[in-house]
Amino acid sequence: MFNHARHLPLVSALFSNSSPLSFSLFSTAAIEALPRSPCSLLSPRPPDLLPLLSSLQSLRENKQSHALALVHGFLPSSVSICASLILNYAKFGDPYSSGYLFERSASYCKTAFLWNTLLRGYTIAGVFDVFDVYNCMFRDGVRPDDHTFPSALKACADFSLVQKGKEVHGFAIKVGFDRDVYVGNTLLLFYSSCSDLGSAQKMFEEMPERDIVSWNTMIGAFSANGCYEEAVGVFSGMKMGHGFMPNVVSVVSVLPACAELKDEMMATVIHGYVVKVGFIRHVTVRNALIDVYGKCGEVKSSRHVFDEAIEKNVVSWNAIITGFAHAGYYNGALNMFRLMIVEEEKPNDVTISSVIPVLVEVECFNAGMQIHGLSIRMGLDSDLFILNSLIDMYAKSGNSAEASSIFDNMSMKNVVTWNAMVANFAQNNHELAAMGLIRQMQALGEAPNAVTFTNMLPACGRIGALRSGKEIHARCIRNGTALDIFVSNALIDMYAKSDYLHLAQNTFDISHRDQISYNTLIVGYSQTSDCQKSVRLFRELGLNGTQQDTVSLVGVIAACANFTGLKPGKEIHGFIVRRLFHTHLFVSNSLLDLYMKCGKIGIAQKIFERIEKKDVASWNTMILGFGMLGEFQTAINLFEAMREDTLNHDSISFIAVLSACSHGGLVEEGKKYLEEMHAKGIVPRHMHYTCMVDLLGRAGLMEEAVKLIQELPFEPDANIWGALLGASRIHGNIELAKWAAEHLFVLKPEHSGYYLLLSNMLSEAGKWDEAMRVRELMKSKGVKKDPAYSWVQVRDQVRAFLVGESAELELGSPGPKMNMDSGLNKSGAVSSIKMETGAKRPISDFGLVRCLPALHDIPTLEHYAGYALMTKVEMSRELVFCFLSSFLFLFLFVAYWGEWGFVLV
Repeated sequence: MFNHARHLPLVSALFSNSSPLSFSLFSTAAIEALPRSPCSLLSPRPPDLLPLLSSLQSLRENKQSHALALVHGFLPSSVSICASLILNYAKFGDPYSSGYLFERSASYCKTAFLWNTLLRGYTIAGVFDVFDVYNCMFRDGVRPDDHTFPSALKACADFSLVQKGKEVHGFAIKVGFDRDVYVGNTLLLFYSSCSDLGSAQKMFEEMPERDIVSWNTMIGAFSANGCYEEAVGVFSGMKMGHGFMPNVVSVVSVLPACAELKDEMMATVIHGYVVKVGFIRHVTVRNALIDVYGKCGEVKSSRHVFDEAIEKNVVSWNAIITGFAHAGYYNGALNMFRLMIVEEEKPNDVTISSVIPVLVEVECFNAGMQIHGLSIRMGLDSDLFILNSLIDMYAKSGNSAEASSIFDNMSMKNVVTWNAMVANFAQNNHELAAMGLIRQMQALGEAPNAVTFTNMLPACGRIGALRSGKEIHARCIRNGTALDIFVSNALIDMYAKSDYLHLAQNTFDISHRDQISYNTLIVGYSQTSDCQKSVRLFRELGLNGTQQDTVSLVGVIAACANFTGLKPGKEIHGFIVRRLFHTHLFVSNSLLDLYMKCGKIGIAQKIFERIEKKDVASWNTMILGFGMLGEFQTAINLFEAMREDTLNHDSISFIAVLSACSHGGLVEEGKKYLEEMHAKGIVPRHMHYTCMVDLLGRAGLMEEAVKLIQELPFEPDANIWGALLGASRIHGNIELAKWAAEHLFVLKPEHSGYYLLLSNMLSEAGKWDEAMRVRELMKSKGVKKDPAYSWVQVRDQVRAFLVGESAELELGSPGPKMNMDSGLNKSGAVSSIKMETGAKRPISDFGLVRCLPALHDIPTLEHYAGYALMTKVEMSRELVFCFLSSFLFLFLFVAYWGEWGFVLV
């Protein structure tokens, strides 16, 4: 059966003095031809094969030794030699030969020794047949010993067979081996490998005898399963409560737990202990200390331990590099990598995969390409971790093609690989390709995880792929990843960017929330008509104990600017100054936009002057603001002054100055700036030509405006046609108005303003039939006129009231009655109040909302019943306070003007 033993060249180091020979089990001629020497294995005295078997380095050498054992008659009777050969065959990947040897020698062994050896061999080789051997052992009546159960339990742990392991545990209890410390330690390892920490801890507590291995196993079990505090607790109790002195394994097992907890104090205590007992000379202990200090952010201590190390290996260098990178000292990490090369320490796959993300952080993509070349020269270009890092690097550098090339040539991929490629496509504006890749990923049997969805959802939001986003949301709910805070934040962002803020709000309400969750909604609402919700969320964020950051502030200031909420904007400005955020450029630019939109030029000017390093956005905001408020020449002067600040104008700068020229009627200046754009290589877009059409149209140069539209290098959009329609309205050019309206009815058929503007022009020109047809077209398309409304600010709220709106409300019989007609708008706002006398006045005239603090918060008519609880005395007190305040104001007003001799009639 053993064909390899019939004809083998003997090339072992033991035969270095003889030439390679062949031998046969049925002929001794070749053996007799070997040279004789006192130490020859082929001397008449039988050789001692056991030392030889323990030092073999390959399967070939093991087969040669097997042949020698056969030649000298050691097999099959020698159980010890057979056991050594079984283990060697298993170690060198030939478990079949291990089984064959066992079958030939099992009859010579009366104990469980050879069975245990085969169990251990199959466990080493990762062969599932280990359980057949275990069962056969008991069927043959062989009594197990304390080495039988550890091998079986190790196999159960390797194959994650929890139930089988519990059966082995039960049988160990039955035969009385559960009290054996060696078996107990293996049970601890089994339960921890299966992540059953409850059973492991119970087993540990019930062990009648524990040794240092028991404690180390529990420390390692807690640390490996994320229970870092428990791991540190076991380490502390090991010495203090039971008198065991931690050894090297104990220290190396507990330090990663300290690193995850960032427990620098405990790491320092352990450092002192290892120095005291002399463990510091072990390179594994030093490496663990370098790692823990790096992850705790103590890079100086980490570097100190590294520099004092007499012996360093590649793990030492990897630990110091990753420590610097983890703490954000990217230049330090790169310097250590250079030093590693200088000292001729060969990098490994961990080194390369650690350095590539550092290069991405500092955007040294050329150096990353050099590292890619180094990995190819070192033969590491097939390493999965390195390839994943390279895909991520090329994706973030914008080189999507190279990332795709690496991905396509990979022979093996894991979920990290797929996630890196999804991120590559999503980040480089290949959203549809990213969606296709997720489908391909699932077709090949790889299940997407939370990272996959987190990468994909922002892409769905950017292209408005709401249906795909909802499908991902449903998938997240089914597999439970919707509870992941990164996924929920990505869902909120996707819905917000798709303009479905009610779905974003629903997701927000049922999810775990952090600062990013709030910021996403604050920014989302700031760009809609529900801007006040941004302010409420901003306040809620502070009340929850979460610190607002620059994103929160920029979002809420934009919201205040969009609904011209000057009062809340000033309050937030004060908050910004107290928290020293006013030095942040983005925040300062947002404040400029707020005050400009609220017409507070003076405040905006002061903020602008105090910005130390102005960027293009700062100048653009001021130019737009002055142009919007009628300060056209000031806007142009700022545009020219921007050149002196060594800043280059961008596309937005020219939109700002062209808009100012348009509103100011500065035709020549506008033409000059458009030509300057072409000279600077800035391609004018739709908004630039919109400003120019508006400029020419306002100035009455309709033919030039039409010619400009006809010569555009792209199709005009609704803004351009709208500018022409507005200019036609000013100058009464009905034909041009019709031409512009025809395009607008196609581009924006739901916009009521275009229909009404054309209809009014036709009516004014006496073309009633055509005006009626425009109205009928508007009606047939279901377009309704947007009602006009007014704003009134009540305390911290801004309310909108529709024209002619009225409501009736009875605030309870004990007090005075207020009748509000049924004119509540959809937001629950009240426009007019009728007192008991029957006189009906607008709510803005009375200002009674100031007297009723919660009135503006009532969303529906049913809620008004709550005011019936107010007593007549309480209502009277509120009214008296209101009227006294009004009287005091009137008195001060008369007194002020009386000094100047004016008489108020």
